[in-house]
Parts: sequence; C-alpha cells; structure tokens
Amino acid sequence: MRMEVLSDPDAVAREAATIIANEARIAVSTRGSFVLAVSGGRTPWIMLQMLAVEDIPWEGMHIVQVDERVAPEGHPDRNLTHLRESLKLAPLRPEQIHPMEVNAVDLKAAARRYSDVLQKIAGSPSVIDLVHLGLGPDGHTASLIPGDPVLTVNDSDVGVTGIYQGRERMTLTYPIINRARNILWLVTGREKAAMLTRLCHGDGSIPAGQVQRDVATILADRAAADSIPDLTIQ
Repeated sequence: MRMEVLSDPDAVAREAATIIANEARIAVSTRGSFVLAVSGGRTPWIMLQMLAVEDIPWEGMHIVQVDERVAPEGHPDRNLTHLRESLKLAPLRPEQIHPMEVNAVDLKAAARRYSDVLQKIAGSPSVIDLVHLGLGPDGHTASLIPGDPVLTVNDSDVGVTGIYQGRERMTLTYPIINRARNILWLVTGREKAAMLTRLCHGDGSIPAGQVQRDVATILADRAAADSIPDLTIQ
C-alpha cells in the first residue's frame, strides 16, 4: 500500500484524475479497454470533472458503480445522478456507463444481473482495472457497512444491504473488489483521521481494513492525515 498526502480535497481529486487517466491509457493500449468502478462523494465528483477533460482513449472506457442507494431516478441521493453530471464533458456514449438497477422490485435479482453485466465487460471472474473507494467515519467503504450481512458475501460480486442512513443499497462485495488490478482510496476531512490510521495499519475489524492492500494507493488530504504525523503503513 502506498500513501500520498496532498494539501486539500481539490488536490486529492486532481491527483486521482491523473492516476486514472494514466491507468486508462495503459489499459486500453495493452488490453483494449479500461473498466473504472466509482464510489460516491464530493471529492470523487470533482475528480470525475477533472477526468472528463483529460486526453484519454474514451472509446475504450467503461464506468461501473461501486455502490448505489435505493432512490428514484435522478434523485440527489443517487450516485448515478452526480456521476453523469460530473462526466457530462467526457465523450462517452450512454452505454459506456453501467448503472446499478436499484429501482427493480427484486433487488437481489438486480444484483445478479449487475454481476452478469460486469462479466460481459470485465471477464469471468470479473477483474476491474481500477476501483475507487472512499472511507467513512465508521470504517465503511463502498456500502460494506459495519455489522451488515453483506460483509460475509463471498459467492457473489454484487450484494444488497439493509437500511443504512435511511436507504437500502447495492454494492460491490469483497471478492470483486479484491480482484481489482488497482485500488485507489480518496480520504479527505478531519473526521476520517481515526479510520485512516486504522486502515493504514491493516485493521481488519473495520470493513475498509478487509480490502486487499498490495495494489492499493491512498490519496489523503492534510486534514485527514496530519493528525497522525508518525503514520507508518504496514
């Protein structure tokens, strides 16, 4: 695991966009496509706005969701709403963005269908080129929430959670996240400092600590990282 501390959330977003653009160029030139899984959050939306104007081979790009809240189409709670808005300047065809079907009557069946979508674009078993993750003050990442049964799912790449912060969610599970070629954490804000320390020390008692570390990079702002000046990553 590698960690870089930057001045503020905008700097984190800018560096993340640069990293993703570079990985996209490499992936498309060597494998013909690049599959990016995106989580929600203010800093990621800035990251995607910056990515949208990068000179990359967009024709080979596929955007998938790390997680999504069960909410109506276009609702501000939906990550997809902000994802599409943030990427509006990118020359992407609609079919290159793959939404989680969270308005389905049967969410578990919809999760299985999303697993099938991932297999079509990322192989079987699905290997995502880069998974972007955030970190919650409670140690959750994606919608892998403390105490939720979704944490124990090991036979499916996509799961459904119970109600968390008022909504059910669909999420990628540990198996597919841990098969990713690259994992990019964006951690901003002083409220994340305690969990960032635990993540960096490999604390498996928090959901984020169960994500594989060998191909992971953390981009953190000073507010999240400066309270732990002697941090060493294990």
